[in-house]
Amino acid sequence: MWLVVGLGNPGPAYAGHRHNAGYHVVEELASRMGASFRAHRTGRADVVEGRLGVPGTPGPRVVLARPRCYMNESGGPVKALATFYKLEPEQLVVVHDEIDIPFGSLRIKLGGGDNGHNGLRSLRSALGTGDFYRVRSGVGRPPGRQDVADFVLTNYSTAERKELPFLVDRAADAVETLVTDGLAETQQRFNS
Repeated sequence: MWLVVGLGNPGPAYAGHRHNAGYHVVEELASRMGASFRAHRTGRADVVEGRLGVPGTPGPRVVLARPRCYMNESGGPVKALATFYKLEPEQLVVVHDEIDIPFGSLRIKLGGGDNGHNGLRSLRSALGTGDFYRVRSGVGRPPGRQDVADFVLTNYSTAERKELPFLVDRAADAVETLVTDGLAETQQRFNS
């Protein structure tokens, strides 16, 4: 079983922000499963339980999750879900935005630091480790001297919004490949 967490901020005010890249991807995965998110009994997360993969072929069991708290508080809900489902960090895939990767690019890896990402910092603190899988969706660097926090908390540009459905679809494909075929195959196919 896998826990696939999309990082983001809850509520319609944040829905189109770059910081919500993870939410977009788990929502796409839920759509592929034909399922809707529901509140989990642990409290601060919405989840979908099911299987990923080709329709008609039973793929790996997964729990898709969206913490219902702000990005910098994601660790608590994720730790609660991991404990509830009795999952280890190596069974966790976190999908998040990444400013150090150009818009439209993906990088998949296992472990690493938080690189100033408050959601990852919260996860590392709550889990006691950073040894979980990451699907990093590039949002690019802020233009000029714009503050990073301001940049990730703004909507995608008009041009970016046109490409976003394709990028979300590709990141969802990367998650499916990771849980079915492993890290090496996923990196070979999707790291750009």
